Amino acid sequence: MTGKHHDDDDHDHAHGHEENGHHAHGHDAHHDHHHDNHYSDMQARVRALETVLTQKGLIDPQALDAIVDTYETKIGPRNGAQVVAKAWTDKTFAEWLATDATAAIASLGFTGRQGEHMRAVFNTKETHNLVVCTLCSCYPWSVLGLPPVWYKAPAYRAKAVIDPRGVLQEFGVVLPEAQKIRVWDSTAELRYLVVPQRPAGTEGWSEEQLADLVTRDSMIGTGLARPTVEVAA
Repeated sequence: MTGKHHDDDDHDHAHGHEENGHHAHGHDAHHDHHHDNHYSDMQARVRALETVLTQKGLIDPQALDAIVDTYETKIGPRNGAQVVAKAWTDKTFAEWLATDATAAIASLGFTGRQGEHMRAVFNTKETHNLVVCTLCSCYPWSVLGLPPVWYKAPAYRAKAVIDPRGVLQEFGVVLPEAQKIRVWDSTAELRYLVVPQRPAGTEGWSEEQLADLVTRDSMIGTGLARPTVEVAA
C-alpha cells in the first residue's frame, strides 16, 4: 500500500474530498476540532498507572509532561527543521529530497523507527500540503518527534479530509482561495514531511537561522513557517 493524497477540489480522484463536505470514506462530517476525550484501553491503562505512580510519589506529573513536551515540540521537530532549512538553501539537496526523501533525510543522520519510508511534499504559492493519518496515527518520529494529541484525535483525522480549509482556519492559517490544498494520507508504509515555503526576507541566512523559522506544525501542514519579524522580536 502506498500513501494516498486528496485534493480539496479534485473531483476525479477515487479517494478525493471536496470542500463542500462530499467524501468517499464515510467519516463523520460533524466532528469539532478538539482533543479526543475517549481513551483507548491502552491509554486508560497508562493513565491509571501514571495515577498510581504519582500517588506513591514515584513520579512528578509536571516533570513527565515537560519531558513529553520536549520530545514532542523541541528535540524531534528540530531534526525536521534542519532538513527543511537545508532544502531551502541547497537546490541539489532539495531535488534529492523531492525524489528520494528517505535517502536525503538519512544523509543528515535522521533515520529510525517510523521514518523508514519518507516522502517530502513542497508547499508553493499554488498548492498547500496537509498531512493526516485517517486510519490511526502514522507519523515520522525521526524528523518530527512524538505526534501531538490532536493529530491522533478522530476529530482531526476525519475533518482534515472533509474540510481541510476549515481545519487550517482553526489553526489560524487562512490561505488565499486560489491556493489549492492537497491532503496526504500517511500510512504505515509511507510517511510525509511538508516543506513549507521559505519566508521572504531571509536571503543570506544560514541554515541554523532558517531552521529557527520551521515549526512542527509547518511540517505537518497545519501551520506556516514563522515570519522573520516574529523571530526578530
